[in-house]
Amino acid sequence: MSDGEWALSTSSLKEPRFSQSLERGLAILCCFDPEHPVLGIVDIAQELGMSRSTTHRYVITLAALGYLEQGPGRKYRLGLRVTGLGLSTMSETGLREHAHADLEELCQRTGFTVSLAVLDGPEILLIERLRGSRRILQRTEPEVTTGSRLPAHCTAAGKLLLAYLPEPAQRELIGELQLNKYGPNTVKSKTALRTELVQIREDGLAVDDQEFAEGLYAIAAPLRSDTGDTVAAVGMTAHSKTIDLADLIDALGPHVVSTADRISARLGYRRADERYNSDGTAPSRARR
Repeated sequence: MSDGEWALSTSSLKEPRFSQSLERGLAILCCFDPEHPVLGIVDIAQELGMSRSTTHRYVITLAALGYLEQGPGRKYRLGLRVTGLGLSTMSETGLREHAHADLEELCQRTGFTVSLAVLDGPEILLIERLRGSRRILQRTEPEVTTGSRLPAHCTAAGKLLLAYLPEPAQRELIGELQLNKYGPNTVKSKTALRTELVQIREDGLAVDDQEFAEGLYAIAAPLRSDTGDTVAAVGMTAHSKTIDLADLIDALGPHVVSTADRISARLGYRRADERYNSDGTAPSRARR
């Protein structure tokens, strides 16, 4: 299909102020999906019936704006700006509603503050925060509420979301981080931060040991979408006068993880050991 034919195929959408350039740019982004996360110029051109030169021009523009990023073999994948748009939309249109009941149950059962956060550049955005009933928390917690933005590098939720970013996006974002000191144990070097992020992915749990504020501990677990991507973090905050850090991790960590898993399941996520082969049999090797 030529460029002219491709344009005619969408003519029903046209009106005097219709932008074909915007239409084509969005069509290119829509070519990427879980089955086709990486595409080359030829792949996109064939999919949309556009010429390679036209496709290349649009792809280069989208890459320059951060909506696409180039990887090995001159292939492209969706960039961090698209991820940000997706998370923003999800947080505004239902993620908080999906999570609220489980977060409220966790908060009431433990008495500790719980939260739901998404990554927004070098910060996290709290799209839900339920304050714990324990008096020491009410007296000592910083003034943080739903809608607050906190630094990613020294919060449990922030480090967890950084850990689960795709490697190119993680590398770019860490390069831009300013490791400002907030608590007595705030990470001092990007090398140390990268090492910790690797450990977080292995553990499936992130820990804040007085990194954001003196006397405060926090843990966070990943919340995943139906595609398996980590889209948010479920967190819990406690004061050092109410619980040891080891007890917070060992005794309450599993509850935070299970809460995140329940919300993830509501979003359509299934663990590997819950999926089945096309013939209905269980996979031979199930890994989480």
